[in-house]
Amino acid sequence: MDWRDGRRSNNVDDARNSPASSGIGGLGLLLRFVPYLIGTKIGRIILLIGGLGYFCMHFLGVDTGKLLNGTASSVKVAPSDQDKELVDFVSVVLATTEDIWRAEFQKMGKTYQDPHLTLFRGSVQSGCGLASSATGPFYCPADNNLYIDLSFYQDLKNKLGAPGDFAQAYVIAHEVGHHVQNLLGISRNVRQAMQRKPQSIANALSVKQELQADCFAGIWAHYTKTEKKMVQEGDIEEALAAAAAVGDDKLQQQASGTVRPEKFTHGTSKQRAQWFNTGFESGNIETCNTFKN
Repeated sequence: MDWRDGRRSNNVDDARNSPASSGIGGLGLLLRFVPYLIGTKIGRIILLIGGLGYFCMHFLGVDTGKLLNGTASSVKVAPSDQDKELVDFVSVVLATTEDIWRAEFQKMGKTYQDPHLTLFRGSVQSGCGLASSATGPFYCPADNNLYIDLSFYQDLKNKLGAPGDFAQAYVIAHEVGHHVQNLLGISRNVRQAMQRKPQSIANALSVKQELQADCFAGIWAHYTKTEKKMVQEGDIEEALAAAAAVGDDKLQQQASGTVRPEKFTHGTSKQRAQWFNTGFESGNIETCNTFKN
């Protein structure tokens, strides 16, 4: 991907060394459960032990404020040149999504609202609650924010077998696709349709929503090639490989050796690659109606 001369987005927040991205300290976590602990005998014992430990550490000179904020064991790590380049890359990719979706929304007579992208390490407090890096990259409609632990890119390459910068860009474009769904009211409609439905129906709706986000990522790729002129030989193949790598069937097979379609929430490898390709070849949002059938 020829990205180095691209515009950088101003909507990237690097929170990797912030307290919220370092985990919750033991005492801080304890305090969250105080109302529940008070109601039981064992809970009151835990509170007593925790309180005694806190005051003992205070008199021994331990910075208990850091413990409460979850930063006692966090260490600020100076970013490497490779890490700086990756953050730069993410900023350029996000900027391309901003340009492309602003134009697409203008065609529809609407105004696109840029999302923010937060980089975190280990865990993060989002508008949708506390999440760990094990969750993978995600979009939170409550705060219009994308979240990603950049270590996911190593997993994408080494564990999922989908290397390449355009594969990494696809991940961001897919999450931005969820932001587009949120702005268009699609996400709200899906949530409402899921209410009081059997899990099998809710899962099927989730699959349709995820495949549409893949199709929207394909639209991004279409205009990244035709208008931005950033796509290089092999890039689309990288994105298709990344889409296939995170198919439900492949992930289930890797995790347990069995495939259970009734548990699918994102779609098969074949479906994800096909819908990305649909968006890429058409460049037309109307071709991304995964809810039609």
